[in-house]
Amino acid sequence: MKKFCFVIVFAFLFGSLSFISAQPKFGYVDSETIMKQLPDAQDTQKKLDALIKEWQDELAKLEKDWKAKYDDYEKRKLILSEQKRADVEKELVALEDQVSKYRQDKFGVRGELFQKQEELMKPIQNRIFNAIQDVAKEEDFDFIFDRSGDMIFLYAKEEFDVTNLVLEKLK
Repeated sequence: MKKFCFVIVFAFLFGSLSFISAQPKFGYVDSETIMKQLPDAQDTQKKLDALIKEWQDELAKLEKDWKAKYDDYEKRKLILSEQKRADVEKELVALEDQVSKYRQDKFGVRGELFQKQEELMKPIQNRIFNAIQDVAKEEDFDFIFDRSGDMIFLYAKEEFDVTNLVLEKLK
């Protein structure tokens, strides 16, 4: 719905200006399709998938170890001394923290997965972006959108930038 409203407002805005100047030329790409069909992107995704699998396996092992120790503790806690029970509980908390830290370090917002994606995908994304700009200039497009996600500009001619006009209006 958000995309639709954006496109309608955009079309209306430039449609009303069409009697003043030439009709803008729009285009779009489907970046998901490009990524799926680009061999470099497929290879990179396979590397990332292998890394994710390795980390998930390690995480599953850590969780399994914690669960085994917890189950053992639950079975024996009534016969353990107060001190031994406290020691085992402390060990369980430490293991749980280790699992949580591993999960955060690997899969967190700024974790290794995020960093690896940035490192490996950034050059591919730059190549795609440059190709889009080249096509836009060669084919004389005024705007290129990406239809894969939110409606975003991938290319726009500078002559349509009204940022300074808006800033002047706000002063």
